[in-house]
Amino acid sequence: MDDDQTTTYDAALRRLPLTYALALRLLDAGVDDDEMCGYLDIEPEGLPTLLDLARRKLAAELQDH
Repeated sequence: MDDDQTTTYDAALRRLPLTYALALRLLDAGVDDDEMCGYLDIEPEGLPTLLDLARRKLAAELQDH
């Protein structure tokens, strides 16, 4: 990502609800699923759904701005 894309991406993440932003930041950092579930205080079964929602919300933010 170039600087403009990084700035846009970071700004979009800041507009997301905290849980979704944190999930995406942890994913970007390469945190494994079990550790991510611990940080997010969710069961492993819920992680795919949470990440899917987070990605969709991020995509909507990026499209709107």
